Amino acid sequence: MTREPTAAAASGATSSGAVFGAPCWVSLMTRNLEAAHDFYGSVMGWRFRPARLGEEFSVALSNGRAIAGIGALASAFHVAVAWTPYFAVQDADVTAGRIRERSGTVAVGPVAFVLGRGALAADRDGAVFGIWEGELPAGWEVWRAAAPAWVRLHTRDAFEAAIFYGEVLDWACGRPDCCEVEYEGDEVVLRCGGHMAARLSSGALEEAPDPAIRPRWQVHFPVPDVERCVTAALQHGGTVIHHEPATQATLRDPDGALFTLTALER
Repeated sequence: MTREPTAAAASGATSSGAVFGAPCWVSLMTRNLEAAHDFYGSVMGWRFRPARLGEEFSVALSNGRAIAGIGALASAFHVAVAWTPYFAVQDADVTAGRIRERSGTVAVGPVAFVLGRGALAADRDGAVFGIWEGELPAGWEVWRAAAPAWVRLHTRDAFEAAIFYGEVLDWACGRPDCCEVEYEGDEVVLRCGGHMAARLSSGALEEAPDPAIRPRWQVHFPVPDVERCVTAALQHGGTVIHHEPATQATLRDPDGALFTLTALER
């Protein structure tokens, strides 16, 4: 079946097909868009603009540069409030089929939006991630090079997980521009165009009562002052889960979403 050209192709914008398999965006699924704006604006210094996906979405900006998306869809889709990485794919239906074939779960979608089609899924160990087919955010190449966010998979077995994601997302498949996989000790490192795009780490416990220990994709935001952000988070209803002073902190926002702050390398 031949598909109609996507909006990205028509506009000349970067499409998911050009960077397939790579983390292409991070997004917060929340219940209250205004409350999320208040919290992350105070903690991260972000400003916000409406997104072209619809009135339930906004784009977080830092110094005018797009950082992340926020969507007030957790209640509508009956999914957990969470920060989620999205991976670029050439065909959302094909990728959703691969996920199911390998004992993963597709919880939502693929759903059609103005700019493309997306789906929320979970791998075999329950870590939630998204896939996206279509136009990528404006300035995606700048977003990737600037690395305003990166992602780490905490999973039961990083090497098994790398096989799952490699088969689903065409990592290290030998095709031009595919993501490459490297092994650094007990971690798997994903690189895209020479940039570190994600890390996969072993040791998560599937049945742990603490969600911070269970398999999950964790979004990391490099910031110039971890301590200032931690103080602001506590003042605006956030919770500290783990804190290494001046270096790193894992926080929970007032709606329950986990995210990690890391010291910006200078």
